[in-house]
Amino acid sequence: MAKIKERQKALRLRKLGQSYAQIKKVLGVSKSTLSYWLRNHPLSVKRIRELRDWNQARIEHYIETRRRKRENILREIYIKEKNIILPLSQQEIFIGGLFLYLGEGGKTKEYELSLSNTDPAILKIFIHWLTKILNVPKNKLRIKLHLYEDMNVRGEIKFWSEELKIPFSQFTKPYIKKTKRSSLTYKGGFGHGTCNVIIGDAKLAKRIFMGLEVIRDYFSKRASSLAV
Repeated sequence: MAKIKERQKALRLRKLGQSYAQIKKVLGVSKSTLSYWLRNHPLSVKRIRELRDWNQARIEHYIETRRRKRENILREIYIKEKNIILPLSQQEIFIGGLFLYLGEGGKTKEYELSLSNTDPAILKIFIHWLTKILNVPKNKLRIKLHLYEDMNVRGEIKFWSEELKIPFSQFTKPYIKKTKRSSLTYKGGFGHGTCNVIIGDAKLAKRIFMGLEVIRDYFSKRASSLAV
């Protein structure tokens, strides 16, 4: 008797244009059972299209809700970390710059400091460190770009000049790779080549390189003390 009532209710819901999934949610019966009961009651093409559009809208709404939720979570974490990290003292920025240089900076030339990257944000940190913490005059910096042969050289110089707030006059002749960026499988980066910020100052370079040694020694000793 219960099955008969369920079937009758399923038929009523079907006549209202509900899908198998919607009816299954109401009655709790299997999809195979519904398929048998409703085999002679297909939905119209118009109704199928409406359900498909509704499902797409529901999916998009779900994705948007998840995106907003994720953004809110990340925003809360950002605010929390900002309150922990900032403000930074001059000493903290100096040490942070040493760690940046230890990981990313050039170490083969003892008479200069240099850092290459595709990310303008990394280079802005480096330039701030040089000019605001190490008191390097900004007009002493040199910029060298590494580009691909199918890139607009002047356009890329303009991009980096505007990003880093450094005039064209401080850019040296770019290095052009004999490869087309469009032919690369993995392009990565920001699509504007690699930018190298350079300051020629042997005295400053010695100071920074010795600072890197201090950091290496400090953590080497700590690692040794933890060894069993």
